[in-house]
Amino acid sequence: MKAKSLFVMVPFIASFGSGAAQSETVLSGKEITESALIQALTPGSDSGTAPVRSRSIRVNREEAPPATPAKTASASLLITFPTNSAQLTPRAKQSLDIVGQALNSDKLSDFRFAVQGHADPRGNPEDNLKLSQLRAEAVRQYLVRSKHIADQRLEAVGKGDKEPLNPENPTAPENRRVTFVNLSQ
Repeated sequence: MKAKSLFVMVPFIASFGSGAAQSETVLSGKEITESALIQALTPGSDSGTAPVRSRSIRVNREEAPPATPAKTASASLLITFPTNSAQLTPRAKQSLDIVGQALNSDKLSDFRFAVQGHADPRGNPEDNLKLSQLRAEAVRQYLVRSKHIADQRLEAVGKGDKEPLNPENPTAPENRRVTFVNLSQ
């Protein structure tokens, strides 16, 4: 089953981060729409259509092609926080309002999501982990309180600075983000 995630990029004017996440889609400005988020977070929808599945019989198991790892679909939003803070800015709340509309849509209303906070490597790794947790929780609480997302549908998880989207530029804004991962797949 495919894992679906939404990356909410959190540009901070200060601290906050390998691998597979580098190929994720980044949405900004007018690209941040309810329909783009629904597509990114709906299981089985890479380009708006569900994958075609078929059944077959294989006579020789040795000739079977190797399993292809499931691709994680994602979208990114620009969410801003003050330096070394988990307080949401008015602009961040506007973007999260769109996230809330998407999560409340008929297509996503039955799913659960992890809200994973990420940080860039500036500062102490322990402090970055705490800050990423606080930021993930701030996003989660905003969606629960302001957009009426059921509390049990969102789980806040601090990831610290260990998973940068842009490892070549550790202080890049895309390394400071909150990632939504569909847990109901």
